[in-house]
Amino acid sequence: MCGQFPPSAAYALNHKVLDMTTITLNEETTRNATSASPIENVRRAFPQSEERTVEQERLIRKQELAATFRLFAKFGFSEGFAGHVTARDPGDPNKFWVNPLAMSWRLIKASDLILVDHEGNVVEGDKPVNAAAFAIHSKVHEVRPDAVAAAHTHSVYGKALASLGIPLAPITQDACAFYNDHGLYREYGGPALDEEEGKRIAASLGGGKASILVNHGLLTVGQSVAEAAWWFITMERSCQAQLAAMAAGTPLEIEPEIAQKTFEEVGNSEVGRLNFRPLWDAIIAEQPDLLQ
Repeated sequence: MCGQFPPSAAYALNHKVLDMTTITLNEETTRNATSASPIENVRRAFPQSEERTVEQERLIRKQELAATFRLFAKFGFSEGFAGHVTARDPGDPNKFWVNPLAMSWRLIKASDLILVDHEGNVVEGDKPVNAAAFAIHSKVHEVRPDAVAAAHTHSVYGKALASLGIPLAPITQDACAFYNDHGLYREYGGPALDEEEGKRIAASLGGGKASILVNHGLLTVGQSVAEAAWWFITMERSCQAQLAAMAAGTPLEIEPEIAQKTFEEVGNSEVGRLNFRPLWDAIIAEQPDLLQ
């Protein structure tokens, strides 16, 4: 994606250091790597910081949101002003940060994001909010208190698979991240401009990480912005792979026992967060202004 990467442990901008994760690889970690599970290795190498202030956590969430919009733009997920990604505010769980209505994702900076409460009021920022973003995300954040972030766009392959009214099948290792962990919302009732539609969409998630909204698109959630963003990216690609396989023949599904085992390794929050990291490194090196 780009030729030069910043240091992997931290990034400096205007004398402010953004510490996404602290890398603590050492001789002991390396020595124990062969005996540990992949999940344990992820936790050792990229521990989640638990000592951030509210202000630090808010900045990180906003910067990850801005990076997500830049990445989604590069991947071609935008469709006019449709689509939105949100992050719950760490200081007030009844408010969330979201992209302004009709602002190009290619230009979004952290400072452009607006803060919205669950009544639809913009409490920080001077730009309007997308009505559909409020209708969907306010209900997602309401019914899923574990979800820090939620992503929804009208991406091409997500829309295409959604039009078939079928779930994502476990035909690849990557698709197993969603094995028995995504919903299927069949009750499309037009653009999500009212709270009732938002409630139904949110309910379709159940306790899973994603939902396929029939005749609409994809929706993913995560315990961090990075995680929700990665699930959306890899789900879109898995939709593409499934459509290609179906066009070529009859895809072979992975046996349930193996699919479940694979899900446990590739479908957890830590792996989702880690998978976003290379994309973060690249987009920050290429477009550092998004952090502003």
